[in-house]
Amino acid sequence: MTPPPHAQAFLATCGWEDAQILPLAGDASFRRYFRVVDGSRSAVLMDAPPPHEDPRPFIAVAEWLVSRGLSAPAILARDLERGLLLLDDFGNGRLRETLDTDPGRERDLYALATDLLVDLHRHPAMPGLPIHGLDQWLEEVQLFIDWYCPAVEAQVDVEGYRSAWTEVLRPVASDGLGPVTVLRDYHAENIMLVDGREGVAHFGLLDFQDALAGHPAYDLASVLEDARRDVPPGIEREMMDRYMASTADAASFERAYWALAAQRNTRILGVFTRLWKRDNKPGYRRFQPRMWGLLERDLAQPHLAPVRDWFDANLAEEYRRLPWKQAA
Repeated sequence: MTPPPHAQAFLATCGWEDAQILPLAGDASFRRYFRVVDGSRSAVLMDAPPPHEDPRPFIAVAEWLVSRGLSAPAILARDLERGLLLLDDFGNGRLRETLDTDPGRERDLYALATDLLVDLHRHPAMPGLPIHGLDQWLEEVQLFIDWYCPAVEAQVDVEGYRSAWTEVLRPVASDGLGPVTVLRDYHAENIMLVDGREGVAHFGLLDFQDALAGHPAYDLASVLEDARRDVPPGIEREMMDRYMASTADAASFERAYWALAAQRNTRILGVFTRLWKRDNKPGYRRFQPRMWGLLERDLAQPHLAPVRDWFDANLAEEYRRLPWKQAA
């Protein structure tokens, strides 16, 4: 987490020449974040190095979200050629740690996370976003075949896999709900609690540069079936009902919720395996037990029977637990 060599010169051009640059966070991409401190003021430096990263989608989505009354970081300065952004600092109050420290707030804060999506989905999808529909969903679950199955040396029926997912996801793609703006990585580690702001603006949003135009159930499944923390099933059910109170077709939404939760969790199993095998980040194996637990619960839904049957026929118990055992 060493700052890029041109960071200090960039900060000098925007009035932060005397600031300290402190490591803040990295993520599964090439992006890195630093806290910039100058006396009593602070900001966040995003390093999104070209050609691996392009900060322009982040800027566009951030400005669109703010125009809709939500809290995304203000862009204080930018150097697009070198992939540097200076952002508003939302502080340290991340939802993940807040809930870990004070689990008694879980219901209230997940209610606010749900209400934020209700508010966001009242607006048509942000213009110009790529579509997140059937073709994209099928492409994403292919990551499981491409990365997870080879990692555990499982020989599987690839044609039957795609056929099963198509049967499950095609009704979701044509149910008429959406498209809306899908933040895509909406979960407890990408939500900040911003002091001095009320309502849905109290939640500061991060990591939305991959936003798409897709189904409204996707982000709700993302936050309630979190890859990195357990959400009690009772809270999940309550928040689903809370969201569906604003939906004209609750039955279609619930069907979509379970299907897209299963799709997302399957994709993540593939993504985390790719991070382990390709990017030398074996720590992502520790999430496998939670991901399998979530996926198996999703697949218990009757309308997901084609996919459940494929998993039962192709991946026995040892194939589902192997990466976790290897991480021990």
